[in-house]
Amino acid sequence: MSQTRRVRTLSLAVLAASGVLGLAVPSRAQDLKPASVWQTMPDFTLPAFQGGEVTISKLKGKNVLLIFPRGLAGENHWCHVCNYQYADLAELEKAKDIRKANNLEIVFVMPYGRDMVQQWVDKYPDQMRDIENWKNPADPAKLDEKGRARVAMMRKAFPQRYLYEKGKVPLPFPVLLDSERKVCKGLGIFTTEWGGSKVDQNVPTVFVIDARGIVQLKYISQNTFDRPTAEYLLNFISKIMK
Repeated sequence: MSQTRRVRTLSLAVLAASGVLGLAVPSRAQDLKPASVWQTMPDFTLPAFQGGEVTISKLKGKNVLLIFPRGLAGENHWCHVCNYQYADLAELEKAKDIRKANNLEIVFVMPYGRDMVQQWVDKYPDQMRDIENWKNPADPAKLDEKGRARVAMMRKAFPQRYLYEKGKVPLPFPVLLDSERKVCKGLGIFTTEWGGSKVDQNVPTVFVIDARGIVQLKYISQNTFDRPTAEYLLNFISKIMK
């Protein structure tokens, strides 16, 4: 091959790779980078636990509440706050139709495969019962000052009462399966140690994405209990709609 032809072939390859020739260049999961406020949310597609798949860019035209729960908080131990957070939004959806009212889609992403997420669902009723027991101990009169402070903290953190039977857990919002952790790692929120717990988990993270696909709120947790409430997030979404 002549030098001129070699250069021409190389130039065409570069143009094709850059998209100048209009050729489709598939996006790669490793291209994901941490999202920034006022920037377009990085796109990704993941299968949903409930079936089908979700592509973030295809949700444009609606506001999106994108939540990355912690998941495991220890070996064979799930984070109670994550299930409460899902239940809180699910009950608001049931009572107030929050998705329709806010032109909203709500999506959760877990850094696990289907079997692990099934375990998360199966533990859901037990964890809601644990929370109620923390808020209402059997013999509160016997609690010391530290115990009473813990009860007060639990009642503040979990103000609502959610109890479910096994097999009847509400799952109105898709739970996406990031089993290879490509999305969580690309966004910089996957970790194998957090808060002293050495287990594969997300650092709890919340994004609010507007109808144009622009990130309007980005929250990454500093501790288990500091994540914004459902009411706060819905109030924020209602304001960006205006």
